[in-house]
Amino acid sequence: MPKTDLFDKHADRYEEWFTKHPAAYSSELKALGELWPSNADGLEIGSGAGHFAEPMGIKTTLEPSAAMREAARKRGIYAIDGTAERLPFPDERFDATLMVTTLCFLDDPKLAIQEMFRVLRPAGCAIVGFVDRDSPLGREYEIKRPSSVFYSEARFYGAREVNALLSWAGFMNLESRQTIFRHPDEMQKADRVEAGFGDGLFVFTRGWKPPKNHTKNA
Repeated sequence: MPKTDLFDKHADRYEEWFTKHPAAYSSELKALGELWPSNADGLEIGSGAGHFAEPMGIKTTLEPSAAMREAARKRGIYAIDGTAERLPFPDERFDATLMVTTLCFLDDPKLAIQEMFRVLRPAGCAIVGFVDRDSPLGREYEIKRPSSVFYSEARFYGAREVNALLSWAGFMNLESRQTIFRHPDEMQKADRVEAGFGDGLFVFTRGWKPPKNHTKNA
């Protein structure tokens, strides 16, 4: 099961991060905005309090923490209980799916990525946002992870690992955006967004589900 106790117990501290780090939050929204399809019928998985679902116009989210679900509902989001490894939705239900800092808390990330693929319509896309363990700041985060309130039980991934997971599940045409090149505590304004990965602390990677009748060698 996902590590929900931390988020139920420290919901206020979770909200405080966004209040205290507006420049980092804005940077992440800019990066995500370059990849998220406009007007998509989307689902966010592990949505927390809805800090990404709301600005992206995502109306349906899945969140195992009761405290986080309640916070999301106050933002007008339809937040339901459930886990990423077993999405309570039929096949081909959504145009796009999103996970932001969720992958690192999952018990079975491969199954969760498979589930993202399953609930997408053909030619739909999945976006995964994560702390890139292999970036300069990501390596610092990894060292300090055991003492972190939220990340102590997390397992950070490198961008190449995330790409491999998405490719394994069947996603194609992977594309990434990276941002946050300075420590969030030091940021006074939103950071730049660059294609690719390797330098920025935070990465969003998008993959596409093949359209119907697609053949691998087509």
